[in-house]
Amino acid sequence: MVAVVRYSDRYKPEWDAFVKASKNGTFLFQRDYMEYHADRFEDHSLLFYHKDKLVAVLPASAVNNELHSHAGLSYGGMVSSRKMKSPLMLQVFEAVVRYSRKQHFKALYYKAIPHIYHQLPAEEDLYALFRHEATLYRRDVNSVIDLGQPVRYSQDRRWRLSQGRQQEWQVQQSEDYAGFMQLVATTLESRHGLQPVHTAAEVGRLAQLFHENIRLYTITQEGELLTGALVYETATAAHCQYIGANKKAQEEGAAYVLVDHLIRKVYPHKKYFSFGVSTEQQGLYLNEGLAKYKESYGARTLVHDFYRLDF
Repeated sequence: MVAVVRYSDRYKPEWDAFVKASKNGTFLFQRDYMEYHADRFEDHSLLFYHKDKLVAVLPASAVNNELHSHAGLSYGGMVSSRKMKSPLMLQVFEAVVRYSRKQHFKALYYKAIPHIYHQLPAEEDLYALFRHEATLYRRDVNSVIDLGQPVRYSQDRRWRLSQGRQQEWQVQQSEDYAGFMQLVATTLESRHGLQPVHTAAEVGRLAQLFHENIRLYTITQEGELLTGALVYETATAAHCQYIGANKKAQEEGAAYVLVDHLIRKVYPHKKYFSFGVSTEQQGLYLNEGLAKYKESYGARTLVHDFYRLDF
């Protein structure tokens, strides 16, 4: 039988070591990342032991009588050991059900970890969700480039890049998180009426804690910040967490040059380059213009699935 233990600070070393050695964990599941917004979420993460050995962890938070995996993360399903197999994962989910009923949770809202972040195949959880009759309630569209294949830009993208490369711009790695996040906030507000999830202070702190995983790249001209991209780097993928560009950068194509630089110069050794999702309203609305922009670089669709398991 699989035993379930709720996370507390005493488990931090064991949790972090397990995530680093897992087949589908990323730095987002390290406790220092998860806890940067601890004041906004009630952590209810779980550890699963089989024969006294840790075999899986679930980053999770509690909202009223619901368990979420994890409401403060973009993705975050079951993180499993490299020895995890389907029969054992079935036992893990049976333990989830037993535990959740005992804790009076009515449902588990589950964000699957997209397979581009798997270092080994790790979809035993999807089979277990199917066996427990979980409901697919949301599906987001993420645009991803397979860097193992030739990268093919659209004709318009190639033309805009040829124009942009004639400019005298400085492309560089930067630590100007305050300036960049202000640019992002302005971009999101003008285009979508939104604000970034992270503050400049949070981004700066996270980048300091995870300097090998979080990097900012910018284009400047005579000291003026034109455009930037904050990249989350994992073992298998480079993901654009935020992209911001001022009006001049949009008109002259600086953002195109920056993204091309990331794809061809900085991250060609990765398996995937991810632009993030283009869907809204729980996946029911596709921002076709945004998806088209990402696809002009050769990106194609990877879906990110969300499930509800009722207890």
